[in-house]
Amino acid sequence: MTVRNEELIRLKEMLLKMATLVESAIQNSVQSLVERNSDLARLVFEGDRAINTFDVKIDEECIRLLALKQPMGKDLRFITTAMKITSDLERIGDNAVNIAERAVELNEEPLLKPYIDIPRMSRISQGMVRDTINAFISEDKGLAKDVIIRDDEVDDLNEMVWKELMFIMTQDPTTVSRAVKITYVSKYLERIADHATNIAEMVLYLVDGKIIRHMALPPEEI
Repeated sequence: MTVRNEELIRLKEMLLKMATLVESAIQNSVQSLVERNSDLARLVFEGDRAINTFDVKIDEECIRLLALKQPMGKDLRFITTAMKITSDLERIGDNAVNIAERAVELNEEPLLKPYIDIPRMSRISQGMVRDTINAFISEDKGLAKDVIIRDDEVDDLNEMVWKELMFIMTQDPTTVSRAVKITYVSKYLERIADHATNIAEMVLYLVDGKIIRHMALPPEEI
């Protein structure tokens, strides 16, 4: 039996809904930190249950299609890729929860410094998540490659945040606790970008059947 087009559309719709929840979690977690609004952080905690539910439902649907339809070729790549993507989306959600947890802690202490690079990292990471899912749905290689390139921007910002906070800590030891928590937030955002990059690499696998994970290729060779 072949996989019906309606079944693939349903799978895409579930992935889009899950990705929308994940993107909102990133936005709310960072906004809760920047605006010192712990109520937003609690929304992230509550929303994580829905993300986890989608993770399970999508996996179950993929397993059902694999078992009953025994797909081949492009359909097989699509379904197996969808399973991997949900895993990365779920981990992105977990990182958003981690950011929200640090936000709640930092909101109870005096502000160490204005947040400038953290919101920039968040905007780039959110955009990467959104674009990489759109690339998957539309099988857009160009968009997937663009996501992979943007990962370097987040890495650079993460390094800038780390260096700035290291300087602050060496100048004033009383800032260590707060500064370390902010470095965690920066690292979580860097990991979110890494997961978005993983998804983008899977999009290239879906389109070309070519695995590029762990291969340090320049963009023009991908």
